[in-house]
Amino acid sequence: MWNQQYEAMDREKLKTLQFLRLKQSLERVYQLVPFYRKSFDSIRAEPGDIRCLEDLQKLPFTVKDDLRDNFPYGLFTVDLNEVVRIHSSSGTTGIPTVVGYTKNDLDTWAELMARTLTAGGGSSESIVHIAYGYGLFTGGLGAHYGAEKIGATVVPISGGQTKRQVRMMRDLGTTLLACTPSYALYIAETIAEMDMTPGDLKLRSGIFGAEPWSESMRRVIEDKLQIDAFDIYGLSEIIGPGVAYECSAKAGLHISEDHFIPEIIDPASGEALPVGSTGELAITTVSKEALPMIRYRTRDITTLNYEPCSCGRTHVRMDKVSGRSDDMIIIRGVNVFPSQVESILLEMGETEPHYQLVVDRVGSLDTLQVLVEVSEQMFSDHVRGLESLERRIRLEIDNMLGVTADVKLVEPKSIPRSEGKAQRVIDKRNL
Repeated sequence: MWNQQYEAMDREKLKTLQFLRLKQSLERVYQLVPFYRKSFDSIRAEPGDIRCLEDLQKLPFTVKDDLRDNFPYGLFTVDLNEVVRIHSSSGTTGIPTVVGYTKNDLDTWAELMARTLTAGGGSSESIVHIAYGYGLFTGGLGAHYGAEKIGATVVPISGGQTKRQVRMMRDLGTTLLACTPSYALYIAETIAEMDMTPGDLKLRSGIFGAEPWSESMRRVIEDKLQIDAFDIYGLSEIIGPGVAYECSAKAGLHISEDHFIPEIIDPASGEALPVGSTGELAITTVSKEALPMIRYRTRDITTLNYEPCSCGRTHVRMDKVSGRSDDMIIIRGVNVFPSQVESILLEMGETEPHYQLVVDRVGSLDTLQVLVEVSEQMFSDHVRGLESLERRIRLEIDNMLGVTADVKLVEPKSIPRSEGKAQRVIDKRNL
């Protein structure tokens, strides 16, 4: 562990710390942010009404549109002269979301990423290759400062120029890779194209996040790169990467509860769900200074597990995110997540780990087409063999998900590669 005092804290002491910090955060936003004061007043609540952690459920949610509606600094609790860094979303769907950090916020972020990297095999002996995007995206700089905090050697290469990245990993002796899981697959593919093998590199582990990925995808990445692959979780509105991380047990991602209070809610009603239920994750920050978030709806679907972990950490574990409530595809009344299709494809093991879902509407009927890459050898094989595989994949999707899909096997490298988050779904419907 990086910080055993907090990572393995007795749960009763942890709850006491959470409540103390929660009360401070609630007072802070109520006094300093008009949006939160209005939100609390709308239900005739004030910070003094929160007398235990469970009372948090009485308060309204915060959603991404609230950040956009208060663009750029309306939710900040500090003056701009105390803000030392700004990050932002791309704003591709409209007004971007802007997040700010005080110096203490950046110190907290580095601490959280130090925990994340240590749990993923990082140490002061590591050479960390960071292929997350730098700039306004939080991934690159978040991992960067965490790696420096543990004393590792950092290669801040960002995304792009994948062949150059592979050469750098080989020449510099990289031991830990940080990027999206889809880009890790692209790196593995590039290594093979360069007539190299994982044995030509010194990679031992990788921390992969920023998009949902399945256990099947983990096995593919570990096999192709010959590494230990760890899932990490975070989002800019909360702090960035480092909100939760896998340990050596790989039995869920530990949420740093000394800084965040997680809840599982019904995505439709917003009602809190019993422990062990699957639903949408909501997070309240209890140590942020510049931009505290109260009951922020992440839209990520997961489950919380409070059982003790074999690694000795006491913080709650969240399951790997199965998808996002706003990325869920509804096909003829059936809820489908891209990661479910991914698991089916990779479990069958007869295709490449590159796929795309194309949703359309013909008349009043929704259609789903699944494009899946196959190997060069299989694509040039007898047509009858391809048709047989398409039928088997289609049957498996129908049996597992209850939805009929048109499966099309496509030639190698025909599905666009991504240096960041992979685009798994193309929705052509005018909804």
